[in-house]
Amino acid sequence: MDLFENAFQNTLREEAPLAARMRPHTLDDFVGQDDIIGPGRLLRRTIEADRLFSSIILWGPPGSGKTTLAMIIAHQTKSHFETLSAVLAGKAELKIVIEAALERRKLYRKRTILFVDEVHRWNKAQQDALLPHVENGTITLIGATTENPYFEVIGALVSRSRIFQLKPLEDRHIRIIIERALKDPERGYGKRKILLDEDALGHLVHIAGGDARNALNALELAVESTPPDEQGIVKITLQIAQESIQRRAVLYDKDGDAHYDTISAFIKSVRGSDPDAALYWLAKMLYAGEDPRFILRRLIILAGEDIGLADPQGLVVATSAAYAFDYIGLPEGIYPLAEATLYLATAPKSNSATAYFKAYQLIEKEGITAVPQHLQDDSRDRQALGHGVGYQYPHEAEDHFLPQQYLPKPLLGTYFYHSTNQGYEALVAERLERWRRAQREALGINQTEEYPELSQETIQAIKRRHQPTGPRE
Repeated sequence: MDLFENAFQNTLREEAPLAARMRPHTLDDFVGQDDIIGPGRLLRRTIEADRLFSSIILWGPPGSGKTTLAMIIAHQTKSHFETLSAVLAGKAELKIVIEAALERRKLYRKRTILFVDEVHRWNKAQQDALLPHVENGTITLIGATTENPYFEVIGALVSRSRIFQLKPLEDRHIRIIIERALKDPERGYGKRKILLDEDALGHLVHIAGGDARNALNALELAVESTPPDEQGIVKITLQIAQESIQRRAVLYDKDGDAHYDTISAFIKSVRGSDPDAALYWLAKMLYAGEDPRFILRRLIILAGEDIGLADPQGLVVATSAAYAFDYIGLPEGIYPLAEATLYLATAPKSNSATAYFKAYQLIEKEGITAVPQHLQDDSRDRQALGHGVGYQYPHEAEDHFLPQQYLPKPLLGTYFYHSTNQGYEALVAERLERWRRAQREALGINQTEEYPELSQETIQAIKRRHQPTGPRE
């Protein structure tokens, strides 16, 4: 590196954002994540002994320390360390790194550690290109991802790597990081007179949402945008802190785990009859910019799946809310959305509609049985083939019910639907039992079989067979 290049690098370091300047260089300076790099932990021992021979994937939310941990490894290892960003680099750049690693290993017996930031951004072909070199030890991979690697990284790479999950930093960790930045004379603001009010500090800590980068960026904005007073003191008040970080950063990627985890929590709260939790997850999704139509679609599904005949109005409310939202939009469209959420959360619950999957499973197992002759369409072949002959029209009976055969003969007495005692369905259960009893007597059915309930795993498997494979929704 010549004199001009060295001066340029020094300028870059000095002008780098506060969050970059304050990045720890040693494990002792690292804040948080004690579960994986605390004293005596496996990863810490591995890094300190420079024995990182197997690949690792660091999985965690933004600002939790993934890149910082990789940089600490870079400072402590005797192996050659390379960095690629999956956002900017592709197979061509990866090929250059691998060729150099092979040459380095061959000539100097020196290992190469490759840090790939946002590794989930690489497609399958790009990840496949890395696989054989990870497998034969040419490259030791450190992958960083904000997304669940079990979904977003190919299985072969995951199986050859150790997964370490980082969690959002706690408020006490964010407080330590901010206080360090204020005191550090070289990388932070230690040489300047800065007075950060306690309530302003508390606001920055709380609103950062466990993201150290978010907290430091807000602190930097507050300091750099506030002129010093007559004594040369930059005073950061609560008002200035609020202006610097007006809104809590919510971890929510519409194509990532936070999206699926949050909608899952929302649906489970409605299903579990907890309106307060349902409103909380609803607010989180709307705050983070989720499409309300996606939420409404899921509510319509839930109305059929989890409420059903216990309250048939649930489906009416959910579909009406979807119509109303399309008609009026945001922000007033929040009202029908919230109303539907509250109605469904407080409605009686029944999943008896899943009886459909019992019938579907039986057809898969035994095949399709011919329609009994008296149930066949009589508009075409009644005279020639007798289609429809023998059918009795129920509305001609006094109670609009006639106990005749509707299932194929081998299945007579088979019951898929089991009504619950919840809400409206309790009334259904009473008259259904009366109809079934009359049918058994009229048709001479002596043996009945109530088809057993299916597990959720079986139901989900049958659902997948109803539609082409596609992305999670």
